[in-house]
Amino acid sequence: MADDTTVNPETLRDFVAKALGSQGVPDGDAAKVAALMVEADIYGYATHGVFRLRQYMARLKGGGCNPTPTVKVAHETAATALIDGDDGLGHLAMAAARDLAMTKAREAGIGWVGVRGGNHAGPLALYVRPQAEAGLLGMAAAVGSANHVPPYGGTDLLLGTNPIAFSAPNDGDDPFVFDMATTVAAMGKIKTLLQQGEPMPEGWMVGRDGKPLTDPARKSEGFLLPIGGPKGFGLSVAIGLMAGVLNGASFGADVVDFTNDTTSSTNTGQFVMALDPAAFGIADFGANAARVFDEMRASPPLPGHDPVRMPGEGKSAAAKGRMDRGLALKPALRADLEAIQAEYGFDAALG
Repeated sequence: MADDTTVNPETLRDFVAKALGSQGVPDGDAAKVAALMVEADIYGYATHGVFRLRQYMARLKGGGCNPTPTVKVAHETAATALIDGDDGLGHLAMAAARDLAMTKAREAGIGWVGVRGGNHAGPLALYVRPQAEAGLLGMAAAVGSANHVPPYGGTDLLLGTNPIAFSAPNDGDDPFVFDMATTVAAMGKIKTLLQQGEPMPEGWMVGRDGKPLTDPARKSEGFLLPIGGPKGFGLSVAIGLMAGVLNGASFGADVVDFTNDTTSSTNTGQFVMALDPAAFGIADFGANAARVFDEMRASPPLPGHDPVRMPGEGKSAAAKGRMDRGLALKPALRADLEAIQAEYGFDAALG
C-alpha cells in the first residue's frame, strides 16, 4: 500500500483555488473558499476539507451551485440578521455570517445571523473558533446537506446529520471548540472510509432490516443512527427549526442531496452566533474557564482510559505542526485530486 505524501498548505490552497476558478468562481472568492477548505485539514477536520472538492466541483459544473453569487444581508436588526447566500459556495455565506455575528456581538452583546440559499460549508468549527480567539463565545449549526436519518422510530429519510458547534475563550493553550453531528458518525467519515477501502464500525448505520451495516459501499441501503436515540432525534429537529425553518431554508422532505443532485438549489440553512461575556459584566471568562478545565483534567481517569481532555485541546499545536511539516495526503485522496485536475483541465501542481 502506498504511503501518505505531504503537501505544503499554500500549494494546496493554490490547487483548490485554481480548481474552483476553472468553474467560473472569481479569484477572490476562490481564494477565500480554498483557504477555509485547507484550514479544515490543518485543524484536523479532514472529512470536511479538501476531501469535499469533488462534490463542490460537480455542483458548480451541474449548475446547482452559483459560481458568482451576490451574498447579501436580506434582513437585519441590531442583534440579528439573515444572509442570503445566492446559492454560492457555502463557505462564502457562512464566513460573512460569522463576521457579522462577531461585529454585532461587540455592539449589542450578541449577534445571531442566519443563512438561507447556502451550500455545504465544511466543518462548523471554522465558524466558531474565531469567536473564541477574539474573547467571545460562539455557536453555529446547520441543516445537513442530505437526509440520511429517519425520525426516531420511523423509516423515511427526513433528517440530516444536522451538526452543531460551540466555542469559548480559554486562557490556556487552546480555546474550547466542540463540533459534532447529531448522528453517531458524520456521513463524511463514512465517505472517507469508502474512499480508503476500509469498513465502518458497528453502530454507525443500520439497514432497513434493523441490522448493522459495516460496508460503507452499502450506505445507501440504510440510515445513520442519531446519538442517544430519541435525544439525538429531538436535537436534530431543534437545529432544523433554527437553521432551516427560521431562515426560510430547506428542512425535512425539501432537503436536496447535494451529492446525487448537482443541478438543483439546495437552499441550505445555517446560523452563526457570537456572544460577548462583557455583556454580562464578566471580564475574566477565559481565566475562569481555564480553572474549570484544569479541575476536569485533574480527575483521575477510569482504568484503561486516557487522561481527561477538553474539546479542542491540542488543536493549536497539531495545526502548527501540519503547517510546518506539510499536510499529509492519503493516497486515495491524492489520486482523486489528480483525477479532478485531469477531468477539469486546470493548471496547478500538488508538489
